[in-house]
Amino acid sequence: MSAPVVPLPQVDHQRALFAEGLALDCGMVIAPMAVAYRTYGTLNAARTNAVLVCHALTADQYVAEPHPLTGRAGWWDTIVGPGLPLDTDRYFLICANVLGGCMGSTGPREEMTDAEGRPQGRPWGTDFPNITIRDMVRAQKLLVDSLGIERLLGVIGGSMGGMPVLEWAATYPDAVYAAVPIATAAYHSAQNIAFNEVGRAAIHSDPDWQGGRYWQDGRIPAKGLSVARMVAHITYLSEQALTRKFGRRLRGASSLTFLEDVFEVESYLRHQGSTFVRRFDANSYLTITRAMDYFDLAAEHGGDLPAAFRGTKTRFFVSSFSSDWLFPTSESRAVVRALNAAAANVSFVEIASDKGHDAFLLEEPDFHRALGGFLAGCADRLGL
Repeated sequence: MSAPVVPLPQVDHQRALFAEGLALDCGMVIAPMAVAYRTYGTLNAARTNAVLVCHALTADQYVAEPHPLTGRAGWWDTIVGPGLPLDTDRYFLICANVLGGCMGSTGPREEMTDAEGRPQGRPWGTDFPNITIRDMVRAQKLLVDSLGIERLLGVIGGSMGGMPVLEWAATYPDAVYAAVPIATAAYHSAQNIAFNEVGRAAIHSDPDWQGGRYWQDGRIPAKGLSVARMVAHITYLSEQALTRKFGRRLRGASSLTFLEDVFEVESYLRHQGSTFVRRFDANSYLTITRAMDYFDLAAEHGGDLPAAFRGTKTRFFVSSFSSDWLFPTSESRAVVRALNAAAANVSFVEIASDKGHDAFLLEEPDFHRALGGFLAGCADRLGL
């Protein structure tokens, strides 16, 4: 039997608690429900300068500050701050840990409640209900409403975070002045579902999985979760990026010895896997990847994607990256075509980059200028 791995430590997150809970698409009600969040900048007196940032699959609400578990810098701190594209001198930024997450929002790690909202003295675990991207957005809307914000200046997100951006624009069009879906799609492709299933299978095959009740004896399915992270991380990079960063270089050797040789790329993936298990919950990983797989905005509107946006007054800025094969430019163009068919106000840019899907998180000056310019233009139109 493998050695126990210390479970994720408890962190005192900033949270909003909603006693009435939330009715889910699957028919269940979660009550009470908590949404953990962080804010950056200052909300103006009219409450009109708020921008909601939606995080990607394995990120969380700590956008622009050291992470409480890892100590690493915020995942988007290159563009969040005074004078940066997401200018905290001008905008009030909100980022919420998604429903089903493991950083303070109600999810598999949190204490289970019964139908009357009574605590059951154990985590939800695999009893946590199936959720959708639309459920996540409804939870975010409760948070935004609780902050007294009637209309957001913008909703921004990349990768999985772009899915709630599209859902916000479709479900709450009057509450969103500008929508910025980045490196995303209106549905999860068969290829992406397949990659997610490989990750889920790795978790399920770990001896420490224990039917999802690993928390009972202080274990986590670390090997399986690590492999899931490794597989996913490959999809975030392009072949060019992997070659530039690692090539066929060996770690600690100049040539093959046929003994215990490790390629640099292998070492990198192992590091990604080993650090991931110390900050993410396996049941949350299963829950959130399933929510991504369920996402199909056209299906929510009778199979007609333009119908999701018909009559909208929201302004859209859609962006993609040329070397992204996880959410390729063709999927962003499909969103743009639907927006054009709905007579929406939409701008689109494909950024030339060899960094793959993760380019939206990295130093890409052209993307940063385009994003900053679009958001500033929206703020100018509103006199902010």
